[in-house]
Amino acid sequence: MPIVVRLDVMLALRKMRSKDLAAKIDITEANLSLLKSGKVKGIRFATLEAICEELDCKPGDILDYEPANGN
Repeated sequence: MPIVVRLDVMLALRKMRSKDLAAKIDITEANLSLLKSGKVKGIRFATLEAICEELDCKPGDILDYEPANGN
């Protein structure tokens, strides 16, 4: 999939554990894990907003686009 989730990078930069972020934004650790691994088809804007607010970042810091053909 051309959309790459870089949530693990932002968590490391902010020295925060997934478990702590999940608790602060009120989602399950399992759902956060699925998001981190890129195994989700979408994300609600409210969830993305909560993540960005908690990690003090922008959506572009978490989501990236890498074309499938490598261009």
